[in-house]
Amino acid sequence: MEIAATSDADPVALAGAFLAEVRTGEHRGPARERLAYLSEGRLTALDRKGRLAFWLDVYNAAAHAALADRPERLGNRRRFFSAPLVEVAGEALSLDTIEHGILRRSAWKYGLGYLPHPFPGAFERRHRVADRDFRVHFALNCGAASCPAIAAYTAENVDHELHRATETYLTSESVVDGDTVFVPRLLLWYRGDFGGRTGIRRILREYGVVDDPSRYRVRYREYDWSLALGRFRE
Repeated sequence: MEIAATSDADPVALAGAFLAEVRTGEHRGPARERLAYLSEGRLTALDRKGRLAFWLDVYNAAAHAALADRPERLGNRRRFFSAPLVEVAGEALSLDTIEHGILRRSAWKYGLGYLPHPFPGAFERRHRVADRDFRVHFALNCGAASCPAIAAYTAENVDHELHRATETYLTSESVVDGDTVFVPRLLLWYRGDFGGRTGIRRILREYGVVDDPSRYRVRYREYDWSLALGRFRE
């Protein structure tokens, strides 16, 4: 391996290559190996869009690579999400660190989107996003049946790609029954990220789930944790 060349690689392109390897069944390919030797300075230099695209692709690729090797991991969710699964720039990272530490800016996993994590790690503090974007919840796939489909994210178009992912997931996973709208449970688990009840109703209107949210009661669907690998969106 050319470590010097690897350290200067484009992080977003490398994360996309890792995800492409996982999609084709190469769970321990060269892109994953190169991520471990990536220059941390290149990560620090990523702007908001690049940071989102990079960490979304790394999360999805790492989750599916781990489950492809050992599908039974999903049966013990606490251990699966907290165990180090991928090495990036010399740091062994768990899915929890990527999702709640970096992409949710050190939010406590069980705080419903309202409470910060009191002890974020140094790597997490250096690379976490500046502001939380609720749309990441509709882009992360941990291998469960209720997860959003996987897409490759790019720095140039990540906002459009996240908008599409959010719209697709919310409209396909929400059900209107009389005066009640049943929405994905992600909106309950992280409701502070969505702006609470008012924010959730605004999002449902913005993404075309209902035209007038004030007419509906909002209820939350159960989450299906059955294993469902390979759900890539074209």
